[in-house]
Amino acid sequence: MVKREQIGVFGGTFDPIHFGHLAIAEEARVALGLSQVIFIPAAHQPLKGRVPELSEQRLAMVRLACTDNPAFRVDDLELRRPPPSYTIDTLIHLRERFGTEVELWFILGADAAQDLPRWHRIEQILALTRLAIVARPGHQCDLTALQATLPALAGRATLIHGPRLEISSSDLRRRLSEGLPVRYQLPEAVRQFILTHQLYHYREPPQ
Repeated sequence: MVKREQIGVFGGTFDPIHFGHLAIAEEARVALGLSQVIFIPAAHQPLKGRVPELSEQRLAMVRLACTDNPAFRVDDLELRRPPPSYTIDTLIHLRERFGTEVELWFILGADAAQDLPRWHRIEQILALTRLAIVARPGHQCDLTALQATLPALAGRATLIHGPRLEISSSDLRRRLSEGLPVRYQLPEAVRQFILTHQLYHYREPPQ
């Protein structure tokens, strides 16, 4: 039997994208033998209270961050739809695009995995994709307990223990707004884009 092509799907607000995101995607790519990872910036994740702005700028930053990895792709399909950004709609679109000859893996952090029972049409999501759950600092994923709450998850999820970089977009936004250094926490091209466009009220820290 010919093995189906494996493609990763990585959604998020990426506000801004940073090395933690990129490390998660690369770890999943190698661990699962993915031919590509598609980054999909969200218009608004329903389970997050904060509605992100800067849609075009976030998309541009993701493209800049992914430019040096030939296996990374960027798709703006969620930004082209009115919010909120439901994962099921994205997966239906991708399944229609790729057909059944491709195996889809939805990549998410262990923190987000705890909310899976609350996701919109989660059983249908699990019928369309497998889950690659990547460990994050301070977040453990107990698959057995999660499957007890969500039986459809059984056999559909893989835990990946990758590099646990303690970087978060919310902390980066705070640091940027306070004029604190963020170099080495996100790609330099992304930092320069933020500086040039003065996003998050960022100014270059003193030398």
